[in-house]
Amino acid sequence: MRIRSLGVIDDAVVELSPGFTAVTGETGAGKTMVVTSLGLLLGGRADPALVRIGAKAAVVEGRLVMRPDAAAAVRAEEAGAELDDGALLISRTVSAEGRSRAHVGGRSVPVGLLAELADDLVAVHGQTDQQGLLRPARQRQALDRYAGNAVAVPLEKYAGAYRRLRAVAAELEEITTRARERAQEADLLRFGLEEIAAVEPLAGEDTELAAEAERLGHAEGLASAAQLAHAALAGNPEDPEGIDANTLVAGAHRALESVRSHDPALGALAERIGELGILLGDVAGELAGYADDLDADPLRLAAVEERRAALTQLTRKYGDSIDSVLEWAQQGSARLLELDGDDGRITELTAERDGLREELSQLAQALTDARVEAAARFASAVTQELASLAMPHARVTFDIRQTESAEGAESVEVGGREVAYGPSGADEVELLLAPHPGAQPRPIAKGASGGELSRVMLAVEVVFAGSDPVPTYLFDEVDAGVGGKAAVEVGRRLAKLAKSAQVVVVTHLPQVAAFADRQLLVEKTVDGAVTRSGVTVLEGEDRIRELSRMLAGQEDSETARAHAEELLAAARADA
Repeated sequence: MRIRSLGVIDDAVVELSPGFTAVTGETGAGKTMVVTSLGLLLGGRADPALVRIGAKAAVVEGRLVMRPDAAAAVRAEEAGAELDDGALLISRTVSAEGRSRAHVGGRSVPVGLLAELADDLVAVHGQTDQQGLLRPARQRQALDRYAGNAVAVPLEKYAGAYRRLRAVAAELEEITTRARERAQEADLLRFGLEEIAAVEPLAGEDTELAAEAERLGHAEGLASAAQLAHAALAGNPEDPEGIDANTLVAGAHRALESVRSHDPALGALAERIGELGILLGDVAGELAGYADDLDADPLRLAAVEERRAALTQLTRKYGDSIDSVLEWAQQGSARLLELDGDDGRITELTAERDGLREELSQLAQALTDARVEAAARFASAVTQELASLAMPHARVTFDIRQTESAEGAESVEVGGREVAYGPSGADEVELLLAPHPGAQPRPIAKGASGGELSRVMLAVEVVFAGSDPVPTYLFDEVDAGVGGKAAVEVGRRLAKLAKSAQVVVVTHLPQVAAFADRQLLVEKTVDGAVTRSGVTVLEGEDRIRELSRMLAGQEDSETARAHAEELLAAARADA
């Protein structure tokens, strides 16, 4: 893995051993940046504050060796990536402005793809995970994860039934608690629909009646205007001497017709005048018909106005137009059917709710049974791990219990009792520790010292590592608070785990680092006002000096050197 311009690291290459790699260094030297770099390659959140001051971007590049048929390799190839001689090249760039880019196998990909690949490649265990495991809810999640499909399958069914029950219960409560409001709404809808039905409006009727009322109200004026226009075009029978447009146009047409043979242009004009005469005749005829057909009946006008008044009553209440009123009536009818069907709906929902509660009871019981079985195996495995971590008499157990539901509260039946339940079942799960014989098991947050708690958490993480099918495990200072013989046992246990997987450990403990196949030193240098960190592979004398520093804070102390050599020799002999 190559790291550039990330935090205090200017440019460093991190070569991880296929077995056990220990990352050591002074506090503040940048060991956390190694973990952060791996997190970025695994799709972690890109924080622009991590970019080294003065740099435009931080870049992390990694080379991951894997089988061509591995799930991560297949997923990468689906995204267009290519493996390079059995290795997958991954890079992540974070700009100082906050932009983030990812490349896998030479192809630009969404950052989310890195997280998908990480699920099959690396399991990260750190102090944050330890603190999370102190919470009962997190302990339940850990147990469920360990149990695998035995819990995952019924839990998925339970979660679906739980969500449906919440929805059914909410709808049922809404119907029953708002019965009065819904009855009032139904009465108002019924009244409105009856009022509209009594008028029997037609689509667009209000617009048509408005136009008719306007015409009837001005009938005399319209008739007079039509007659005057007709007389102007076709003449007035009572005034034979009067001149009209038809007569004038006919005269013009005759004048041109007599000479059109002498000039084609004039002939064309004569034809156009002839067409004009025909048009005037048509308009005059329509004017005569309009005047004859115009109805000035006051009774019809009164009927139109009365109808318009009835329609206005509807538009005042139910819409801006009759079309809007008819739309309201359609929607109101559908809503009324829904409201009138509440009784039947209540019966349906009640039956479904009762059925879902019965189903949840069965699934909750299945979850409890599966958790109890997995808890026994999990606790036994952790207890065995503690024996390997200098806690031979410690015993870990799980307390799996249910809380009886309050009177009148919703419940499910588990073990013959009505108990409270939630989205993950009815179980409350808590990890208990009895650190020595005769001690009462207590919650691990209360029943363990700092060093004991670290070893319990490391044992839990190692058990998880055994159940997680990933090739690489990263432990970030999970050995905090451990020292002496217990620290040696921690190192021995991690070395044992590294025989079947790649293990990377960030540690302050020389007893742990001594067991590593490869030890990396993260150290910082100060050049004026600039601080840089680099990563060095320690071998031979350099490794002895670093272990001496970790033991006594004095690299050149003969006593510390002798202790470091002895520690390293013992670790190698143990391996």
